[in-house]
Amino acid sequence: MQKQDSSKGNNIILFIVMITSFINPFLGAAVNIALPKIAESFQMDAITMSWIGMCFLLASAVFLVPMGKIADIIGRKRIFLTGNIILTLGSILCALSTSTFILLFARFVQGVGSSMVFGTGMAIVTSAFPPQNRGRAIGITVSSVYFGLSVAPLLGGILTHYFGWRSIFYVTVPLGVLVVISTLIFIKEEWADAKGEKFDFAGSAVYMIFMSILMYGFTQLPEPFAIGLTIIGLSGMIWFVKLELRTQFPVLNIHLFKNNKVFAFSNLAALINYAATFAITFLLSLYLQFVKGFTPRDAGMLLVTQPLLMTVFASLSGRLSDRFSPNILSSFGMGVIVIGLILLTFINESTQNTYLIVCLVILGIGFGLFSSPNTNSIMSSVEKKYLGIASATVSTMRLTGQMFSMGIATLIMNLYIGHAKITILNRIQFLNSVQLAFIFFAVLCTLGVFASLARNK
Repeated sequence: MQKQDSSKGNNIILFIVMITSFINPFLGAAVNIALPKIAESFQMDAITMSWIGMCFLLASAVFLVPMGKIADIIGRKRIFLTGNIILTLGSILCALSTSTFILLFARFVQGVGSSMVFGTGMAIVTSAFPPQNRGRAIGITVSSVYFGLSVAPLLGGILTHYFGWRSIFYVTVPLGVLVVISTLIFIKEEWADAKGEKFDFAGSAVYMIFMSILMYGFTQLPEPFAIGLTIIGLSGMIWFVKLELRTQFPVLNIHLFKNNKVFAFSNLAALINYAATFAITFLLSLYLQFVKGFTPRDAGMLLVTQPLLMTVFASLSGRLSDRFSPNILSSFGMGVIVIGLILLTFINESTQNTYLIVCLVILGIGFGLFSSPNTNSIMSSVEKKYLGIASATVSTMRLTGQMFSMGIATLIMNLYIGHAKITILNRIQFLNSVQLAFIFFAVLCTLGVFASLARNK
C-alpha cells in the first residue's frame, strides 16, 4: 500500500483529526452549559443531570483500551472511520431524544464512537509525522481539542438560548459527515502495526466489566452499595493486571508501565491532572447560572476564557516540546494549574467577574502548557506497534480522570444537597460544595506535580 509520507498528505490527515478533536470536547462542554435547560425539559434532579456528562465519559473510558488494541491489529483508519459514523448517529439520536432514558442511551452511544475516534486519532498523527515534527502536529491536535472547548461555552450558550439545547447536537452532524467522507477519500493507509496478533477477548471482557463497576460505584458514593461496587471494581482491575501479565498478546501491555518510567509517570500525571480539572467547567456553569443568575449565553461568554488560553498555549507548548524537555514543560504547567485552583476556592455569592476571569486565564495557561508536552512524552516513549494502545491509554487516563473528577464533584454535591434540585433555597449549600470541591482538586493537582516531576529522575 502506498505510504502517505508527503507533507501535503500529512497535513490533510492532520486536518481530519483536528475536526474530530474539535467535535468531542465541543459536545461535552456545550452540553455542560445546556444542563439546566435539559434538566428542565425532563425534570431531572442534580445527580441525574450530572449523568448526562458521565454517561458519555463512562462509555468512552470503558471502550478506549480494547478499541485501541483492535485498531493496532486491523487498522487505525478502519476504527477511526467507524467511530466517526457511530458518533454522528449518536448526535442525531441525542437531538431526537424524548425522555431521560433515551438521552442517556444516546450519550452512551456517542461515548462508544468517541472511544474509537480518540483511540486512533493521536496514533494516526504520530504515525504520519516524523519525530522532529511530531510535537508541532500533536500541539495542533491538542489545540483543536481546546478550540472545541473554547467555542463550546459561547456557541453552546447562544444555541441553547435561541434555538434550544437540541441544536447543540444538530450542529455537529455536518462536521461528522465531512470527516467520514474525507477519511474515505484522503486517508489511504491503515497503519495495522500489530497485524497478526490475536485479540485478547478475555482481558477485554474483564477490563470492561470491572472498569464499569468501578466507575459507576465511585460516582454513587457514599451510598453503602456504592462502596461495595467500588471495592469489587478495584479488585477486578487488580485481577485484570495479573491476567494481562500472563497473556502473550494483552489488550493492555502492563510491561509498558513496569519498564517504561516516562510512559508510566506521564500517564499518571495525565490521570491526576484531568481528575483535578475537568469538573471546573461543570461546577462554574452551575455556579454562574444558579448562584449568580447568569443566562446560559452569558455564562458561556465568561467560561470561554479558559479554553481560549488553552488553545493558544497548547499549540505553543507543542512546538516548544520539540526543542526542550516536554517533562519539564508539563510539570511547570501543572504547577500553574494549582495556583488557579487555589484562587477558585475563595469564590462566593459576591465574587466579581474580573476575579473569575483571572482564575480562568491562569488555568488556561497552565493546562495549555501541560497537555501537549505530556502527550508528546507518552507517544514518543513507545515503539510503533504500540502507538494505538499508547493513544488509547492516554485517552483512557484523560477520560478516567474526567470521570473521577465528575464523580468527586457529584459526591461532594450529594453530601451537601442530596438528590434535591438546585434552587434559591439551597444555593448556599451548593456554593459550599463548590468551594470544597476546588479545595480537594487543588490538593490533588499538587500531588500531580510530584508525579510529573518523578519521570525526570
